[in-house]
Amino acid sequence: MGQGMSCVESHENGLFSAVKNGELQAVEAMADANPSLLTLKTAHQNLSAMHVAAANGQIEVLSMLLDRTEDPDIFNRHKQTPLMLAAMFGKISCVERLIQAGANILLFDTVKGRTCLHYAAYYGHSDCLKSILAAANSTPVAHSWGFSRFVNIRDKSGATPLHLAARQNQSDCVHILLSRGALVCASTGGYSDIGSTPLHLAARGGSLDCVRELLSWGADRLQRDSSGRIPYMIALKHKQDACAALLNPLAPELLTWPFPLKFIRELNPEAKTLLENALLEANKNREKAILNTSSFSVSPIAVSEGNDEAEASNTDLCCICFELACTVEVENCGHQMCAQCILALCCHSKPNASTNSAKLPVCPFCRSSITQLLVVKNKSDSETESHFSPRKLGRTREASNLCEGSRSFNNLSPFSSFSRLGRSSGKVSAERDEELDKP
Repeated sequence: MGQGMSCVESHENGLFSAVKNGELQAVEAMADANPSLLTLKTAHQNLSAMHVAAANGQIEVLSMLLDRTEDPDIFNRHKQTPLMLAAMFGKISCVERLIQAGANILLFDTVKGRTCLHYAAYYGHSDCLKSILAAANSTPVAHSWGFSRFVNIRDKSGATPLHLAARQNQSDCVHILLSRGALVCASTGGYSDIGSTPLHLAARGGSLDCVRELLSWGADRLQRDSSGRIPYMIALKHKQDACAALLNPLAPELLTWPFPLKFIRELNPEAKTLLENALLEANKNREKAILNTSSFSVSPIAVSEGNDEAEASNTDLCCICFELACTVEVENCGHQMCAQCILALCCHSKPNASTNSAKLPVCPFCRSSITQLLVVKNKSDSETESHFSPRKLGRTREASNLCEGSRSFNNLSPFSSFSRLGRSSGKVSAERDEELDKP
């Protein structure tokens, strides 16, 4: 009997070693000789061959095992599936293959009651996170639970994937979850300090990038946990000075991404990236003002920079700020302005987190409601020449005068550039009109 047990252990060790090292032919040979070997599990963690293949990213071996089994959701000792381990270790190819094979993304383990989405967010595997969220839109989960409920799914301690990502300083995952509908002000149950929001957890961990992201999505700096502490107090307690400076209730608030607006949610990737960079640039300037007197070093905000001179030469100058090139067009009326000015319209009033709604902004030129935004394409040389014809210049001057006459929009902007539309620019336009009226 002892000899029989030794033989089984030898086969077990050989199988899992071959799976771990990605020896496809060896695993196939053992499976063909004895198909029951694929049902073996390790003695300690109760791992199957599929668990080992998924955790080590052996996609070819995993595909072969999935072809030979009917259930991709095999449990280990803690009721963790191969999909959970693949998400935990960031094996994106294995995550996609398991989802394709029908793996259930809504299973909970017995360790902390977490799903594969929790593990992808906790360990910062943004590619795995995107794949799982994409699957939630097309699997039975979307019909049984609903996508919004799945994004905000809680573990045993009441933590959502956003809580875990914020606590672990996973800013990319924080951005992905927020853009998919994660609740920015959700409170935890027993995770960390009871009643903590993602902003509390980011402040505790000292993640300035996560704090920036959460604030730009409308996180409330004054929301208290169960002990009555605001995020600012948490940052001070854990000596996170940079985070405390931004979270100070007396400091100016950062601009908030206008996510409740329908046309913002429906932006194409190019337009969304353009406006997100404009928001980052505006908040960077505000952050500099807040941290100007601080003695600690702060990581800069990463903003993708373009060739401003080239863009300015091929596009019209924004008739609102007279500084940046027109990069965004209002689809229904065709009026153009720069990304920062259009963002100023949308970010004027902070979204109401309870109603998740915002007042629809209007075009400052014709006062029509903004329902869709497009990215302005660079003009060719011939179009540029026709643009500077006398007739076109007259229209441009009219647009300039119209902008300066709009006092309500002048007061609307949260950007400093709007304040430059003062008396001097109006005086110049008036003098030009007088010259044109002379016989």
